[in-house]
Amino acid sequence: MKDIPVNERIILALDVDSPAQAKELVKKTESHLNFYKVGLQLFMASWFEIVDWLSARGHKVMVDLKFFDIPETVRLAVARLNNRGVTFATIHGNDPIIRAAVEAKGDLALLAVTVLTSFGQEDMQAMGMTQSIEDLVYFRARRALELGCDGVVSSGLEAKRLRDKLGAKLLIVTPGIRPGANIRDQQDDQQRIVTARQAIADGADYLVIGRPITKASDPLEVINMLQDEIRQGLAV
Repeated sequence: MKDIPVNERIILALDVDSPAQAKELVKKTESHLNFYKVGLQLFMASWFEIVDWLSARGHKVMVDLKFFDIPETVRLAVARLNNRGVTFATIHGNDPIIRAAVEAKGDLALLAVTVLTSFGQEDMQAMGMTQSIEDLVYFRARRALELGCDGVVSSGLEAKRLRDKLGAKLLIVTPGIRPGANIRDQQDDQQRIVTARQAIADGADYLVIGRPITKASDPLEVINMLQDEIRQGLAV
């Protein structure tokens, strides 16, 4: 089990429209958290402003842009993240894309997106894929690790198989986390969801969480509850 502080196990998704909103969320939660995700929505609003601000403030940053393009374009894009205090970056693609990203990753850890947590089995079938989501996630994770990625983004439903089969070295970052009570009532556009306790117990290292915290009337209360669930998962 990796020695990760509890205040870094949750990566808070700053899925907001402006740097001002993001900074407000960080200031409200940084007493309890030290890891934040900048995705497409915020990055398009601020480019590197919020990334640099978070890094200067001493926080870890996950840049979640899911790079997917021709290999040379991906290589050049990933290289732009070097030496900016970025801890994780995400990519999505086939072997040549992954190889190009690995070549350029420099000082950051590269995470391959396996299957989006908003995808269900019916989405797979609509794309002409007959295998199970779990099998596809495992295949993609194994290949990404072989090609030099540091880890994957995967739902908690697949975490146990990945950890059991691919070992302790693999970083598993899990979105689609919902608080333990009445989890199925919180599904929204996320299809493959689990609790923080289950994800951690099954081998996830980090949990990407957004709306359950950012939309809460008391975000710190929700963070405390989720961190209690994480501790329970670690104790299993």
